[in-house]
Amino acid sequence: MRIFIVENHADTLKWLALYLEALGHKVSSARSKHEALAKLPSADAEVIISDIGLPDGDGWELLREAVLPRPVLAIAMSGFGTNADRTKSFAAGYHHHLLKPFRPGELESILEEAAQPAAP
Repeated sequence: MRIFIVENHADTLKWLALYLEALGHKVSSARSKHEALAKLPSADAEVIISDIGLPDGDGWELLREAVLPRPVLAIAMSGFGTNADRTKSFAAGYHHHLLKPFRPGELESILEEAAQPAAP
């Protein structure tokens, strides 16, 4: 799948991208909300994985403001894990809210969902 990661922490971005590429996915990325908003329209991503805490805004704003050429499976990842944070993620349009640090198996299960063909 084509996965777009938005993560400002360089090491987290590097290792997450390497992990997803090892699983066979094509990965593109951005390190800020504004960079992501500029790159997302042409990325043709099927999945967006975004940190909530970004240096120039938050992942909730990002998903609400993004112009996407197709529907995507959106995954929030954050150290913020209260019920209010999860509710805010779902209200912004995220399908999942992963609490950092998460297990690779959690992410793989979500990606399997994204790989399933849509029901007619």
